[in-house]
Amino acid sequence: MIGSLLYLTTSRPDITFAVGVCARYQAEPKMSHPIQHSRTKHIDIRHHFIRDLVEDKVVTLEHVTTEEQLADIFTMALDVKQFESLRSKLGICVHEEL
Repeated sequence: MIGSLLYLTTSRPDITFAVGVCARYQAEPKMSHPIQHSRTKHIDIRHHFIRDLVEDKVVTLEHVTTEEQLADIFTMALDVKQFESLRSKLGICVHEEL
């Protein structure tokens, strides 16, 4: 993959630095990197565990539309209508000043 990206840098100089850094780490990985792998390995294990549960029909996955993503209220800027809608779904009240 790095070889293909290196070839691409002849026509895309904007990615040259990033590809060079990736190539350097691939050629001589340091201890701080395989360690990063061990820290993220649980994500792979969890992914396969959940996938197996879905295949065995123990867990079902349902699509949630953008308008109903409750986490959006904590992670992104929303317009007033969307913010108030999500806030009410979370059960958060607003006390108006008298």
